[in-house]
Amino acid sequence: MTESVQHHYWQGAFVDDEEAGRRLAALPATVEAALAEPLDTETVLAACERLAAALLDPSHPTRARLAEHLPEGDDGAVLTELAAFLSRPELTRKLRRELGGTAPQRLTRPDAKESVYEAWAPVGLVAHIAPGNAATVAPLSLVEGLLAGNVNVLKTSSSDTLLAQSLLAELAALDPTGAIAERVIVLRFPSSRQDWLGMMCAPADAVAVWGGEAAVEGVAAHVPPGCRLVEWGHKISFAYLTRDAWQDEAALTALAADVCLHEQQACSSPQVVYLDTEDHAEVFAFAERFAAVLAAVPAAREDALSPAEEAELSTTELIARLEEHLGLTRVIAAPDGSWRVMADTRPALTASPLHRSVWVKPLPRKRLLATLRPMRRYLQTAGIAGSRTDIAELSRLALASGATRVTPLGRMLGGYSGEPHDGVYALQRYSRRVAVQTDERFATTACLDDLTRPAAFPPPTGPLLDKAAVQKLNDGVDPRDAELYFRSGGSTGRPALSLFTYDDYDTQMRAAARGLLAAGYDPARDRTANLFFCGGMYGGFISFFSILERLGGTQMPMAAGPDHRVTAEMLVTHEVDTLFGMPSYLWQLLHDQADLLRSYGGIRKIFYGGEHFTAEQRRVLTEDFGIETVRSITYGSTDLGPLGYQCTESTGGVHHLHADLHTMEILHTDADRPVTPGETGRLVFSTHARRGQNLGRYVIGDLGRALPGPCPCGNKSPRFELLGRGGDVMRVASYFLNYRRFVAIAEQDRGYSGELQVVLTRTDRRERLTVRVERTGTAQPQELRTAFLAGYEELRSAVDDRLLDLDVEAVDGAAFDRTATSGKLRAVVDTRHG
Repeated sequence: MTESVQHHYWQGAFVDDEEAGRRLAALPATVEAALAEPLDTETVLAACERLAAALLDPSHPTRARLAEHLPEGDDGAVLTELAAFLSRPELTRKLRRELGGTAPQRLTRPDAKESVYEAWAPVGLVAHIAPGNAATVAPLSLVEGLLAGNVNVLKTSSSDTLLAQSLLAELAALDPTGAIAERVIVLRFPSSRQDWLGMMCAPADAVAVWGGEAAVEGVAAHVPPGCRLVEWGHKISFAYLTRDAWQDEAALTALAADVCLHEQQACSSPQVVYLDTEDHAEVFAFAERFAAVLAAVPAAREDALSPAEEAELSTTELIARLEEHLGLTRVIAAPDGSWRVMADTRPALTASPLHRSVWVKPLPRKRLLATLRPMRRYLQTAGIAGSRTDIAELSRLALASGATRVTPLGRMLGGYSGEPHDGVYALQRYSRRVAVQTDERFATTACLDDLTRPAAFPPPTGPLLDKAAVQKLNDGVDPRDAELYFRSGGSTGRPALSLFTYDDYDTQMRAAARGLLAAGYDPARDRTANLFFCGGMYGGFISFFSILERLGGTQMPMAAGPDHRVTAEMLVTHEVDTLFGMPSYLWQLLHDQADLLRSYGGIRKIFYGGEHFTAEQRRVLTEDFGIETVRSITYGSTDLGPLGYQCTESTGGVHHLHADLHTMEILHTDADRPVTPGETGRLVFSTHARRGQNLGRYVIGDLGRALPGPCPCGNKSPRFELLGRGGDVMRVASYFLNYRRFVAIAEQDRGYSGELQVVLTRTDRRERLTVRVERTGTAQPQELRTAFLAGYEELRSAVDDRLLDLDVEAVDGAAFDRTATSGKLRAVVDTRHG
């Protein structure tokens, strides 16, 4: 069997008529099998992004293969148009505008105070009936169906090339999961083949049909009861000019451009020009002036008109000329018939025969609504010209009459990303809004899908990136994608700059909010003081303000202040029971104002970020201050945003991955290969929900290990345990020493629960390591020094070999080195360099 007759694409393979007919008969079962597993939106976005890149590369074999199926005379403009639509920025913008986010099918809580979950679910099977001679409509309609998560069966015209089949086959081939191929069926047959059309539509949950009334009626006969019929029919557009506007030559030039672009073949092309007047003489005079402008536009490319088009043009013009004798019309036409302006004293909306044929009619604004509303089913774009006040008033009247778009003259055929089509959002027409109500057992479950399966992303590829490489990426960010600037806290070095779009920021804040719910935050009851540091472009305070705003939680946005007494009094005055902040700041605040805060006794919860409380510190907070919950508010970075979150079953450094935002790898510390499951290694994150920056395989600098087995909380998102930063390991006196070993020895051997800092200096004779601890009753420097030497063999060897001097000093909290922006404690202060 030759390939030429295999012009149907069915779930990953090209098939012939006989095979397609056999499979059509079993279409209901095929749909049920495909819908058994959900389609992650990211799977579609990733494949579309790869295809868009291939379409824009002149040397790419995909572009060469598709070029063979372009309509005659097309030089590749169609492929460029397709690439623009399929780009990730365009599709993510479309998803956000139409369905509210880039993962609309995940069941999340629209109101965090209620255990009710909502999502946009696919309708199921969408049958797309595409028009002929519109190369991009067919494949793009199906991509919209994929974005909504549906199985899709597409009919193309028997006169079309195999562009749609081939393009969608290329798209499916770029999806390593195979999920897209399972949801794509493209058939090529004439509308006269009613048996196939009936088998396409019978199991459909929505039928999208493109074309005029006859085409819609022909398909509607096959649409079963309860099936959603989505009509993308032919529409009529018009221009409306006030007196000042129609006397403006620039307005007429812009109007002529709208008429001539695409030869009025677009639904948004003006077919009628209305003037805000009742004076017939003004209408005739305008027609003469506009005809002169139209005549000056360069001639169209000479495409032969069909006999039907020729007949309609001739008949319309002949009737209009006959009515000139009654004083009703006036016709001005090009000698060669390439354009015509037909002035008509009657205001009723009249369809144009197109091909640069324009009606000019009088319609005073007081009669606009009554005249146009009877035609509301057919109206689309109104190009309005006038003063600012006129445009505001006339826009309202045009929309009330049934128009769905209002534009300036010269831009009627233009548009903007995410614009609704014919008054609706396509993705919503291919989706259902669904809800699940639950009980109090789900109070800490932010996303119902997390109890069944984590979000799945294609495996990350490409080189590893360190912080310096990520900073270089900022130089190439499109200014339109750099709407929000943050600087890191600088706890591990020089503060770095991170760039975000507001959309990306919103996505990340909503994810962090879901993580906070999982950690036990109750937005309906908790009264929260936001005590993170603020200023200097540091994102801590701002981010958690945004998170609480999205949760609807009660918030006192105090920020970390130097006057602990004032802060403590505000906590008491406003009956705060929950604190957000850095561990080092909260530790200082609680101990500095211990008497007042203990007597108040109202602090029940602490959610911390940026640093960690030790187990001994958490014991002190629980036993000495009566705090019931001490949990990580999030694990993240300024570059990547929130990476992990704790649940009510997590302790210490254990977190769930924000699997809807990132994938995580754990690589060996000395080799770029995965560790054995459960082994400690470098944490590497690839973020997928970002526009403008491709932050893939980012070596964040932290160490950790994956935790096997299910979490008792029921969340299926991967779990990992943080085990310090790469910077916690210091090379001192030819030994590698770990900051966390000092913390553990002080805590376990001496019961020390305060802050601890290591300072490295160099003397004339040898290196010096000084351990700073807080000046408390448990911080006896000599006893701590003895414990360090006894419990840390490498440290003892360095001291015994006279390679290192070891000091322990007790200092006040103000003596610790902290980062200026975030207030974080600098775990290791190395002054040996420079």
